Amino acid sequence: MKKNNLSSFLNNNDFDIHEPYPGHVDRFKRKLNLKKNNNNFSWKWLGIAASVILIIGFYLGRMKIYSSKDSIIKFAPEMAETEYFFITTIQQELKDIERYRNIETETLIEDALDEIENLEEQHQLFIKELKNNNNKKLIIKNLINNYQQRLNILKTLLTKLENQKKSKKIEQNYNEII
Repeated sequence: MKKNNLSSFLNNNDFDIHEPYPGHVDRFKRKLNLKKNNNNFSWKWLGIAASVILIIGFYLGRMKIYSSKDSIIKFAPEMAETEYFFITTIQQELKDIERYRNIETETLIEDALDEIENLEEQHQLFIKELKNNNNKKLIIKNLINNYQQRLNILKTLLTKLENQKKSKKIEQNYNEII
């Protein structure tokens, strides 16, 4: 029975059994050589250039943070790393939150950003006090507390947004099942 299937398959299908045209191998080799010559792009140099750009970007970003008018660093240089940590963490949290921005989350995000703005105004007052006051340790402690409050607001917001997204997915899946 298997022989019949094989022979019927071979008889029913038209196979290309003809020799290729003369010069086929030469044309094929020529096309292979053309493709090799066109691909002279060096990924190594692109990687080096990208690395240099990243290093310069980090340096300029860090310098921007350190050169800001409203910085603790002017009054307490030992706080540079702490301030840098808080500022970069807050910026990252804000980027993460922006991914969730849509019509449904707009009011939730804007309310949190209003709270952040109030804390920013309070931060400005602390900086002014730092210029005029001798009790620098207490003011620096208040500034760090201000940064921590901002981070807490952003983390709470991010948690709410993630929970809202999860519940929406669950609701969607439930509706698809029904």
